[in-house]
Amino acid sequence: MSNKYEYLDPDYIYTDKKTGVLRNRAGFLNSQDLVFFESAAVTKRLKEPDDNPIFIKDSNSLFIIHKYIFQDVYEWAGERRSVEISKEGNQFFPISHFDTALEYIDELITGYKKCDEKDIRVLSEKLAAILDAINHLHPFREGNGRAQRELLRVLALEKHLQLNLNPQDNIDVYEQYMTGTIDGNVDKLSDLILKLLSESK
Repeated sequence: MSNKYEYLDPDYIYTDKKTGVLRNRAGFLNSQDLVFFESAAVTKRLKEPDDNPIFIKDSNSLFIIHKYIFQDVYEWAGERRSVEISKEGNQFFPISHFDTALEYIDELITGYKKCDEKDIRVLSEKLAAILDAINHLHPFREGNGRAQRELLRVLALEKHLQLNLNPQDNIDVYEQYMTGTIDGNVDKLSDLILKLLSESK
């Protein structure tokens, strides 16, 4: 499966012009060094919200989550991307229509919050729709997957459920998640979420 993204960034807003590496707080100019630094910093931050959980109010909560988990890595953490992004020839939502997309996501989150926490099938369908909409929007230059997975994890917790869309060493879950998001297959995402949802301990 290809993971190649394409970015329209002729002014090098996010990347170093010579190396092509994303500008970062640590000043790394080697992409591999940045990957390791980013992974360690984000993993550390993702463990912290359990002590002080972020309440999901609306789509703005996604930006709060992104800023929190990427605050050590990028100056622009939590900010809307200002470049166009595509993957495998499919363009993510154009930046000129972000407001419309965010309003739609707000409606989806509101609908989810109204659902009975015991109706796991409906909850999984609602979460899948939210995931699909956020993934298609792809609001950040980097870190979209981790931010949207954390948002869904917290939404599940609000219904006293656990959801881990990134279990270690589970290739099947990874493949279903990736194909579901890339293809915009909400049914596949719903089935995956339903399989992974469990009661919060």
